[in-house]
Order: sequence, then structure tokens, then C-alpha cells
Amino acid sequence: PLQVRQEALQTLCFAPPSDILNSESWPILRKHLTMSLSDPDATFSEKVLRFYAKTFSSSPFNVTREVYTSLAKHLELYFLSGEYSLRISAGLDVSNTDINRLLKKVRLLNEYQKEAPSSWIRHPEKYMEEVVESTLSLLSVKREPNHPASPDFLSPVYFLALLDIKAVWFKKWTHAYYSRAVILRLLEKKYKSLVMCFNSPVEFCLPLVNPFKTLKRGNCSEVGDKENFFYTGPELQYVSFVHSLCLLGRLLIYKQGRNLFPVQLKNKKDGVSITNLLVLFTQLIYYSPNYPKTALAADRDNYSPTRLVMEILQVFCDQTGCAAECLYTDAVIDALLHPVRSLLSGTEVHIRCLETTLIDVADILGRIAAVEDGLSLLLYGENEKNAKEDSPAAVHVIVQFTKKLLQDDICLLSGSELLPVVKGAFIFVCRQMYRTCEGLQMLIPYRLHESIGEAWKKTSLLSERVPTPVTGAESTSSISLESKNILLWEETLLEALLNFSATPKGLFLLHSTGAMNDCVNFMFSSLSKTLQTNEYEDFGNRMIVTQMATTPTGAVSLQTSGFIKALVTELWALLECGKDDFRITQPKSTPVDPIDQSCKKVRNYII
Repeated sequence: PLQVRQEALQTLCFAPPSDILNSESWPILRKHLTMSLSDPDATFSEKVLRFYAKTFSSSPFNVTREVYTSLAKHLELYFLSGEYSLRISAGLDVSNTDINRLLKKVRLLNEYQKEAPSSWIRHPEKYMEEVVESTLSLLSVKREPNHPASPDFLSPVYFLALLDIKAVWFKKWTHAYYSRAVILRLLEKKYKSLVMCFNSPVEFCLPLVNPFKTLKRGNCSEVGDKENFFYTGPELQYVSFVHSLCLLGRLLIYKQGRNLFPVQLKNKKDGVSITNLLVLFTQLIYYSPNYPKTALAADRDNYSPTRLVMEILQVFCDQTGCAAECLYTDAVIDALLHPVRSLLSGTEVHIRCLETTLIDVADILGRIAAVEDGLSLLLYGENEKNAKEDSPAAVHVIVQFTKKLLQDDICLLSGSELLPVVKGAFIFVCRQMYRTCEGLQMLIPYRLHESIGEAWKKTSLLSERVPTPVTGAESTSSISLESKNILLWEETLLEALLNFSATPKGLFLLHSTGAMNDCVNFMFSSLSKTLQTNEYEDFGNRMIVTQMATTPTGAVSLQTSGFIKALVTELWALLECGKDDFRITQPKSTPVDPIDQSCKKVRNYII
């Protein structure tokens, strides 16, 4: 009877969780609690769910893992039962009472998933393994292949994706080796089919003919009051796509995760390798939904494919082992350079938001070029000996495109507000290459320094007409936005020219442009403002000063700019007075004190 069940549950709520778990009747009790979650009386099943929530919040891990596995088992049985018949194509109305109750259970599961990693390291590994395995078992639920609803089955992954679209739970579970090793081992040995589910982005985007055209934001506004409560089939697929994309991005960071590939998909004869996946990721940049061209600093928390893919690729670039296995291949570089080659050849380009796409491509290329192995790939290709004549190394494509940008020779980009940003992004990629002797040698035939020098001369003529900012005046009245952009573009070009002096040959090329004095003045101004060099460059102004000081012209420029005088003055002030906040102390017994740390930087510049 319902009243008896309610009294039993009330008694259970008053008992300490440890007593419940250690009692002899716990196995039977656990079974009946699992069944009670499906009780036909909605009020009673809601109370059982509250009991689960209370146990999660007030019990140690050895207790909560029992309750968690019970909840996961209940959900697994429910999705496999004949009672469950939801399909993707029919959409999902979250205002429906039954669906709302199901979402509450999945949410409780997800909340525990996020909290569990903070405590499971203090308990035996088998406890954690139980939690992990019950989760993977739930996510692996699917209909039998011959079942009529099999392809359209709304699996548990979709519900989890709705509640945790960026897969924060998986990120927390794989953060530490302790739990990551267990998860990846189980995926490899028992749940390899789940990795196929993670590859839903592949099946979702294989046509590559604007796969997101069905996901127009305007469609949702026509739903009326239900727009926030109903998900259409395509929207459910997109939510699952985002969730799976985040899972894959996390999985590929680790070597054991990369060992799960290639993966065989149902609709493909050949397996999906890591290279196939990365090429697809890169192509997603071109096929993302449209957004305004003025939105350069796009919200990093949105769910557009471009932002998601860029986040993943940027993480890969920062991971040495991951970048070597995933990114440093000719296929991935060719995919990145696809829009660049199309613009160079004059072929028709079907890419939305061309400027922002080019900026994103340059960002990834710049990160690749900042690492020695990545730079070698751009300069010589994956296999230098077998390089094809009809497919030149990436460096040639990049520098040719950069020159055309500087000459305003790209018709599709003419007049664009973001054109200076695109130019600066590709100049930065070239900077990463000509900062080394090998890279500079490859770029010399293209005379890039002359193109940058000419662009600087044109810009400096415009900047001379910009009025000097007045102290205390409003920025809008003192100097216009257009004038600010001109000054910013001039500084970008000066910085690009200045970085030629990182090598002896580059210093000679800088001298030939006639911009030596202006570059030194710019460097002196930057140092006076204590500006830091870019994080992706492994050399700073100290190396540039050293290179310049070895030539007569450079030494004269350093002298006339006041740079050397300023360094000597600063060093003398530090030696004589110390820092302003330096505490007065008694002389030490040692005859020679070590040099003040605050003087070292200035002293090294002078030396």
C-alpha cells in the first residue's frame, strides 16, 4: 500500500546513511529503492528522488557511490524498457511531466558526476570504478540494430547533453591520472562502442554542405510560449553534437585516448582516424553559422562550431605530444590553408564570414609555427624528401597570401573593416617563421620585408595627419576611432619590421627598408610602457637589442633614440638608491654584497 511505502521511506530518511549501508538488508533495500524511482505515484517517486539527493549531499563517497549506481541502474533499465519510446525526430517537450521527472533524475546524476572527483581519491579504486562503469553502461544504452526505432532512438546521451552541453563532468573525470586511467581502460576494453557514439560529429557533419542550415535561430521564435520548452529533432542532434565534440576534444588530449582510434562507424567502410577527425574539425570552421563581421571578440562561451573547434585546436597546440600526433600532418595543414589557396587561385569561395575564418586560421598557424616541430612542418612539409612540386610547403602559400594582403590584392576582402586585423594575423604567422634563420631563408625570395616596409611608409603618411591626443579631453573628441586604427596598424607594421632583427640576415633586411630608426624608437617606447612580448615568441627585446648593437647602424639608432642613455640612467638610479620601497638595513659583514635583483634586467640590457 502507498501509505506503508511512505512510512517506510520516512523512517529511512531519519536513519543515518552509514547505518543504512551497513545493515544486512541493504541489498534488498537498494533493489526496492531502485524500483521505487519508477513508482506510478508521482509524489512518492519524487520523495524517493529527494532521499537520493539528501544522501548525495550529506554522505561520504562510500555511501553515495551505492546510491549513484542505484540511480544509474534505474535509468538504464528505464531506457531499455518498453515504456520508453521517445524518438529524436519527434523532438522533446521538457514541459511534459514525465520528461521533466526524467530530466530531474539525469540532473541529479550529473551533479554528482561533477562533485565525485573531489572525494573518490580518498577511497579504494574499486569504488570509483563502480561509479565509472555504471555511468559508461548507462551511456551505452541503445536499441537493438533490428529494432524499428533504433536509428531514431533518443538515448541517455541526449539528456546528459541537454543538462551539461560542454561535458564538464567528463573534463573533471579525466583531469587526474587516477581516474583517467580507469575511464580510458574501460572504454578500450568494454565500451568501445561508446567511442563510436562520441564520434557523432562525424556522422552529423559528413555531408559538409552547410550541415547547420536546419538550425536557424529564427525558427524557435515562431513556437510562441513553448519556445523555451520544446527541442526539435535537429536541435537535439546539435546539442548531442556539441557534447560529443567536447568529449572528443578531451579524449584526444591523452595518448591512451588517442589509442582508441581509428573507430569504425556504421555508415563508413573505412575507419575514422585521428587525422580524418582533425580535418573534419578544421573544415567545421568554414561551415559554422553566420555571425556579424563586427563581432571579432565573439563570446567564447557560445556554442557555435567555430568557437568550439577553435577552443579544441588551441588546447591541442599547447599540448606538445598531442600536437605532434594530431596537428602536425600535411592533411591538417592543407585543410587549414584551404580558404587561403582558394583566394590565391581566384576560385569561388563558399565560406561564411571569410574574414573571421582567416583570422582563426592564422591563429592556429601562428601557434603551430611557435613550436620547433610545427615550424619545421610549415617550412618543409611532413616529409621533406617526398615533397610534391605541385603542392608547395605551407610557408610558400602563407607568404604569398600575406604579400597579396599587404598589396590589397584580394578582391573579396577589399573594403572590409577587419582587413587590417586579417593582415596583422598573417604577418604574425610570418614573424614566427622569419624569426629563425631557416624560416628567413625561405622567405627572402619573396621580399616580404619590402612589402611590409612599403605598407608602413603609406601608413606613416596617414598617421602624420592624426592629431596629437589632448590630456584630459574625451577620447572621442581628441582622436577618432579611424585615427586610432591607423596608429594601431602602424605599430603592428613597425613591430613586424623590428622582429626581422632577431637574426643577423634579418637585421640587414631591416636596414634596407630604411625603417631602422623608427623601429628602435618604437621599441624604446614599448619598453618605457613596460609592454610584454607576445607569449608565443621565445625571444624578447633583449635579443633584438643585442643584434642591433653588433652593427654600426643599429648602435647609432640605439644611441640617437635615447635608449642607451635611459638604460644607464635607470641602472645608476637603482645602484645608487635601490627601489623606492627598498628597506634601509644595516651593512652586512661580507665585504661585497650580491648585486640587487632589481638591477639585473637593466644591467643585462647594457651588457
